[in-house]
Amino acid sequence: MANVKANKKKKKETSSFRKYIGIFWKLFALGIVLVVSVFLLASWGLLGEMPTFEQLENPETNLATEVFSSDGETLGKYYNENRTPIKYEELPPNLINALVATEDIRYYDHSGIDARGTLRAIAYLGSNGGASTISQQLAKQLFTGVRSSNIFEAVTQKIKEWVIAVRLERSYTKQEILAMYFNIYDFNNNAVGIRSASRIYFGGKEPQELKIEEAAVLVGMFKNSSLYNPRRNAEGVTNRRNVVLLQMERAGFIDEKQKDSLQALPLKIDYHPESHQSGLATYFRMYLREFLKDWAKENPQANGETYNIYRDGLKVYTSIDSRMQTYAEEAVQAHMSNLQKEFDRQNKNNKTAPFRKVSSEEIDRIIERSMKNSVRWWEMKDKGFSEEKIRASFDKKTPMSVFAWNEKREKDTIMTPRDSIYYYKSFLNTGMMSMEPQTGEVKAWVGGIDLRHFKYEHVKQARRQVGSTFKPFVYATAIDQLHLSPCYELPNTLHTIPAGKHGVTKDWTPKNSGGKYGGMVSLKEALANSLNTITSRLIDKIGPEPVIDLLDKLGANTENIDPVAAIALGSVDLSVFEMVSAYSTFANKGVYVKPVIVTRIEDKNGTILYQHVPESRDVMSEEAAYVTINLMEGVTQGGSGTRLKTDSNYAANLTHYKRAVTGYPYAFKNPIAGKTGTTQNQSDGWFMGIVPNLTTGVWVGGEDRSVHFPGITYGQGATMALPIWGIYMKKVYEDEDLEVSKGAFEKPEVLTIQTDCDAASSENTTTEGGEITEELDL
Repeated sequence: MANVKANKKKKKETSSFRKYIGIFWKLFALGIVLVVSVFLLASWGLLGEMPTFEQLENPETNLATEVFSSDGETLGKYYNENRTPIKYEELPPNLINALVATEDIRYYDHSGIDARGTLRAIAYLGSNGGASTISQQLAKQLFTGVRSSNIFEAVTQKIKEWVIAVRLERSYTKQEILAMYFNIYDFNNNAVGIRSASRIYFGGKEPQELKIEEAAVLVGMFKNSSLYNPRRNAEGVTNRRNVVLLQMERAGFIDEKQKDSLQALPLKIDYHPESHQSGLATYFRMYLREFLKDWAKENPQANGETYNIYRDGLKVYTSIDSRMQTYAEEAVQAHMSNLQKEFDRQNKNNKTAPFRKVSSEEIDRIIERSMKNSVRWWEMKDKGFSEEKIRASFDKKTPMSVFAWNEKREKDTIMTPRDSIYYYKSFLNTGMMSMEPQTGEVKAWVGGIDLRHFKYEHVKQARRQVGSTFKPFVYATAIDQLHLSPCYELPNTLHTIPAGKHGVTKDWTPKNSGGKYGGMVSLKEALANSLNTITSRLIDKIGPEPVIDLLDKLGANTENIDPVAAIALGSVDLSVFEMVSAYSTFANKGVYVKPVIVTRIEDKNGTILYQHVPESRDVMSEEAAYVTINLMEGVTQGGSGTRLKTDSNYAANLTHYKRAVTGYPYAFKNPIAGKTGTTQNQSDGWFMGIVPNLTTGVWVGGEDRSVHFPGITYGQGATMALPIWGIYMKKVYEDEDLEVSKGAFEKPEVLTIQTDCDAASSENTTTEGGEITEELDL
């Protein structure tokens, strides 16, 4: 009886167990069906929009346009997001190992979803680590975005990420997914993608150059780049870095000894922000941006769309040499900061500072004009403020950051906007450009002292009176027309061009700036000492029209230059860009080469979209060009540029040398052709310097012509501009890899014009070696 009862009980238990097993498998099957159904629903887009196959193949990201120097360095970028993608092959093992160890240790074993990690996350309700694989995190970054606070939407997003992760794994290799993940992540501080992050947080380093502990810092930021921001949370970043190093040790990528030593290292961040207004060649990049926009309009894509320089990932290769650009910027900073001290000292007792020789009414007009051109004026006007309120705002003190010659290039202060206009007007500014005459490649471009605070660009945009730097064009025209020798002599006496001739409205008798006259002087001596008497005789003979014609052939814009005799003394407004390209023709044997700043443009896939084709033309004979160079060599041999060649103790002890001739002595021993220029009231100081394979022009002056030194000693081009050239060229010559010439200018194979004045006869010679006849009537 007992056995019967036991058997019945056993059968009942077996039946119940089978029932439960059946229920379990039914529930399991239902779960599978539900999961599959959810995945199907998600993939069909019924849980919200999903990326198409095309989008998965080409995930849309904003890619920065990158600008490269001729020596392969990154000058800067144009971007909505500062993202420059790199390939898997460019990722160092340290970075990859750190990421896999920290974020997805079974990355190479799953197909987008880590089942083991998912079950663990479910079992522990996420308290023992999440389950997102690298592929899922990439899916979230690319397509689903920030996690919703709504539970249902959050779950839906997670499901979509699973589906997308699986699709990504089918569309891309593991290596490609890793590269995409590194390229897509926002590391904050304008660092989008691993390359930008590496450069910004570690002093311009490329990812391949990162040390293990540096790679660990960046991988640690994947958890939360805002929280683990190296600029704001050094302690938290250090702790997070050490967690990554611990994970790398657990995964076997580093040993315990390495881990311990690396964790003991202090956090070292070398923050190098990348923005449109910082870094190298800022003014050049500002000009280049407009160049690229114009190019994009004229060269649409195959589908008709215009290239967008902020998101299409173009690669722009320029002629700028990063080393020469650095030397140029260093030279500008060294001299301009020093010159400004002297300028400020001489303005202390100036009651109308920073203006000179203008009435109070004219000063009011300058300030009024500046107010109406200011950002403040236009922003308030756009917001509907009355003119009365706008004007009143210029007299209310307000906290602001203004430019200053210190390490940060700015200082915090409180002043009225009106006073800030006076403050900014008090600064001297500069424009500098360096170009290779034979190729037209622009090697250095400094458009001002600081782009953040001085937006006006002084290489291409600004046009200023050129003063005596115009005289070589007059001499070159006369040499080309009349075959004059540098040794040819003329009387250093006042010369009058009568009213009605060469556009002169009344008798014109230019005087020498030094007031010295008398005797006969050679053309070489006359140009070296910038004698106006000799230049007036030359322009009287050849006329202004041929000079303007030459200038036009040399690439300058001559539309607004009137054919009057006064142009001979530099009343013409030209840009540094025009002056450098024109002077380069003399060094290039009379052949003008159009300046080039962009050598090649590629799309994000490396397809060449633009390739520079040199443009050149013959302007003057090789002989005339060489003779003009020979004349300008006299400027540095015995004229206003002599200080480039000397190391005189006497000069070094002169007050103005100590205060304003920065970098002296220069003591160059090589041939240098050059020309200084100073305009009326010392408003503009110029120096143009040429060696056989490099032409460099420098301008220095105030934003307004009424802002200048009170006297010629400090206000001349030889003091204001020449030192920048001297400092720059010393640095250039010290860098032998640049191969900037120290040799002599090459003579033409046939030279019929006498250039050796020591060997010449005491009589003036023509190209035939005979006498200049009275027919020249000079």
